[in-house]
Amino acid sequence: MTEMASSSPAATPTAPFARVIGIAVVIGLLAAAPVFVGQYGLSVALNLFMSIALAESWLILSGFSGYVSLGHAVFFGLGSYIMAVCFDVMPFWAAIPLGGIAAGVLALVLGFPALNVRGPYFVILTFGLAELVKFVVVTIESAVGNFGRILMNAPDITLLYELMFGLAVLAFALVAVVQRSRLGAALRAIREDESAAETIGINVHTAKVAAFVLSAIIPGMVGAVMAMRSAYFEPMVAFSPMVSFTIVTTAMIGGSDTPMGPLLGAALLVGASELLWSHAPEAYNIILGIVLVVFVLHVPEGIHGRATAWVRRWERRAQ
Repeated sequence: MTEMASSSPAATPTAPFARVIGIAVVIGLLAAAPVFVGQYGLSVALNLFMSIALAESWLILSGFSGYVSLGHAVFFGLGSYIMAVCFDVMPFWAAIPLGGIAAGVLALVLGFPALNVRGPYFVILTFGLAELVKFVVVTIESAVGNFGRILMNAPDITLLYELMFGLAVLAFALVAVVQRSRLGAALRAIREDESAAETIGINVHTAKVAAFVLSAIIPGMVGAVMAMRSAYFEPMVAFSPMVSFTIVTTAMIGGSDTPMGPLLGAALLVGASELLWSHAPEAYNIILGIVLVVFVLHVPEGIHGRATAWVRRWERRAQ
């Protein structure tokens, strides 16, 4: 008994260090994936990390505050548009952060009026604003005689994979930081009871706008990278509502307001998508809708929430 008691304090400090080492090893292996993964594998991994980056970013606003956005396609599309316009006039590595900055500024402009609205009205408003911006871009492109932009000599998939992997890691880390910050605490208070949060001194509107801006920056950069991946920009595709629907589906399937939720949701959704596109492409959207309905009705807490509940139940039984 004495030996066990004396050994436990020494073992405890090693746990965080071992966790950090494990995370570093995983990140290193994923970063080196182009060395041992073929073109198809890189393409699937690129889509996986895109989904992770987008869903993690969406979580900052909608997961923490409860304000469900159906308009994040506008930030993805704007980033793509910035890359398409700037591709021939500046280095792509400068256009990527520019896409993120443009998305953040747009979120700031739209967020001040939009975040005064609550509940389903906010959902509808974000969807409407995304469609408005899409048709503004379509009108601008038509006025200058462009019905699509080709990006010649775009980087190869290996570099695009590394860029997208970096954005996914950045989004994951950003959610972890916000979760433990005063902003994260304020957003969770807003989600539980916005009026009570305002009563105890939280600047509700500022917190929501800050979360909206943070949740827009990485989707803007993701859109810029994906514009180079497709090597073609078309507004109706880049600003498609399916982008927003897929982000929401990924986050809801993953569940929880922790970084692990979107990661699990993206892994399941991208894996299922690859199977469906190869075996039943015509039924993809139907099956995706059915999966979302099943999760909303029967697994509202998502994969991570259900798994956490199972672990806690098992631990209680073990005690």
